[in-house]
Amino acid sequence: MKFVNPSFLFALFTIAIPIIIHLFNFRRYKTVYFTNVKFLKEVQLETQSQSRLKHLLVLLARILAISVLVFAFAQPYIPVDNKKIVAGEQSVSVYIDNSFSMDAINKSGRLLDEAKKYAAEIVKAYRPGDRFQLLTNDFEGRQQRLLSKEEFIQQLDELKLSPAFRTIQQVLSRQADVLNNSGTKNKTAFIISDFQKNFIDKQEIKNDTTIKINFLPVVAEERNNLYIDSCWFNSPVRKQNQAEQLSIRLVNSSDKDYENVPVKLFINGQQKTPASFNLKARSHLDTVLSYTIKEAGIQNASVELSDYPVTFDDKFYFSYNVLKQIPILCINSADKPKVDEINPYLRSLFGKDSLISMANINEKQIDYSTLSNYRFIILNELKTISSGLAQELNKFVLNGGKLMVFPSEQADLNSYKEFLVAFNSNFYEHIDTSNTKVEQVNYAADIYRDVFEKKTGNIDLPVVFTHYEIGKNSRSNEEILLRMQNGNSFLSRYNCGKGQIYLSAVPLGNTWSNFTKHAIFVPTLYQAVLYSQPQYKLFYTIGANETIEVPSTPVGEGVFKLTSIDKKSEIIPEHRVLDGKTDVYVHDQIKEPGNYLLNMDKETLMGIAFNYNRNESDLSVYDAAELKKNIESKGINNISILDGTNQNISVALSELSEGKKLWKLCIIFALVFIAFEIALLRFWKS
Repeated sequence: MKFVNPSFLFALFTIAIPIIIHLFNFRRYKTVYFTNVKFLKEVQLETQSQSRLKHLLVLLARILAISVLVFAFAQPYIPVDNKKIVAGEQSVSVYIDNSFSMDAINKSGRLLDEAKKYAAEIVKAYRPGDRFQLLTNDFEGRQQRLLSKEEFIQQLDELKLSPAFRTIQQVLSRQADVLNNSGTKNKTAFIISDFQKNFIDKQEIKNDTTIKINFLPVVAEERNNLYIDSCWFNSPVRKQNQAEQLSIRLVNSSDKDYENVPVKLFINGQQKTPASFNLKARSHLDTVLSYTIKEAGIQNASVELSDYPVTFDDKFYFSYNVLKQIPILCINSADKPKVDEINPYLRSLFGKDSLISMANINEKQIDYSTLSNYRFIILNELKTISSGLAQELNKFVLNGGKLMVFPSEQADLNSYKEFLVAFNSNFYEHIDTSNTKVEQVNYAADIYRDVFEKKTGNIDLPVVFTHYEIGKNSRSNEEILLRMQNGNSFLSRYNCGKGQIYLSAVPLGNTWSNFTKHAIFVPTLYQAVLYSQPQYKLFYTIGANETIEVPSTPVGEGVFKLTSIDKKSEIIPEHRVLDGKTDVYVHDQIKEPGNYLLNMDKETLMGIAFNYNRNESDLSVYDAAELKKNIESKGINNISILDGTNQNISVALSELSEGKKLWKLCIIFALVFIAFEIALLRFWKS
């Protein structure tokens, strides 16, 4: 047992007062007049014995009454978990988890409503002069100051569900910042949450030991949830009138099986092929939805299912663009100023293709400002590569462009080496005139993934009469696509920044190899062009503050606007233009999931989809016993677990903040002892 005001215990010396009074009272003698002295000695002995017992009992009652009254003023208590109680003004931080998982239901209603009720009880349990912080997942600026009771209750009434997700360490850090700047010694933090496992798991809890921390779990009756986790395409190439294979991941985080659950796919508001699925408890399923897009342009899409009571993750939005044409550029040698003199195989391959638009230009007529409009550039047998062109191509590749190099038969190898070394790729060393042939195809490369029906070693491959031997750069990340019998590379690919370089060992002519006449020439170049399409993200997560890359840099100084397709929401995002590339930042301005359009003036630049964070979808939680075990295993001794389901929250708070108070019991005992004394004096006749 301990005391809040131990200095009052000095008042126990007042016990001496009744003792002194009683000692003097025992020494007083009285003359007794008695008519008959026959039995005087017997009566005198009996009366003296009873009187002494009565006085001792009265003395004991007074001593005990004074003692317990002194104890009452000293405020005795039994500390909970050996925590020391400090008197004085207190600063209290209350965190309420307002994430989507708190939309689950128990007997009292929604978990969020129960959490708000607990928060109100917490505040009412403290004195009027104490100050409070209300913290939620939103981490708003106004939540970084202390409030009065009235201000706290007002903000509490305005609290709603939020898509934001926080970890326990982020919450504790925010609470510590405010409490440590409060200027008070008594600092207490409360965390009211359903304590999902992803809220705590994989974290090292670093808390301030000067702050008393209390966990208050709220428990849902059911933890069943079925949701769409993500989606992706099996192929990175989107083409008009092409059969698409959309993969979606469905997750069952409940303990029951689902059968014949319908899934709906919507593209630009139109429902595509419906599907249904079966899913076992505590498992996930990757399934494929097939459909065909017949119109080019921006595709605003969503996948939907029905599940209750947690519904925020029943829709998954995504957006992508189907190009009407893929623009590519062929930079030709100055020795071939006429279009008719350009390699006929390139003209035959791309000239009449409706999907690919090829522009031909002389190396001396390049407008460098237009390079960013293309995704694929071919260097067609340039003798030298000027420093200006090298610099612009370097910028083009680093920002995500694809470049294919076919050297000239009279190439200036020094200029090529200087150009290629800047990309950390291999480079041409010398001419090898020995006859050989292509022996090996890299079937694992994406451009050959669906080209060959059978992957055997007896395939007919191009013959090579002369080639450039490509030297090795120790820092290169070479991926050989076609390898010759002598071990040299015939066609290699290198990743550089966000883009790639394809390096051919032979020119496009027929004098060095029969590559342009071979069947593998068409899929090699065609697939390389198809895979040059920008691989922009299908969706973004609300609150993640991800960078959104715009496909092309718009001309002009107009204002960017991000508008929902239902036109109910519109924001002006930040944008930055660097090296011909435009990035957009929404900075937590998007609060609702859905499909959005990025516009500048009257031009629509791209479609962007936003979804809620799926961290809240897995409703696995820790109960009070598991939380306590977890805390004890980490050796943390300033965290207590409150169980609001088994006791009154006000009583639990009172015990935590002031221990199990005994002053009321002391008052009761004092009254009992005083009543006992009165009874002795009134009814015990000497």
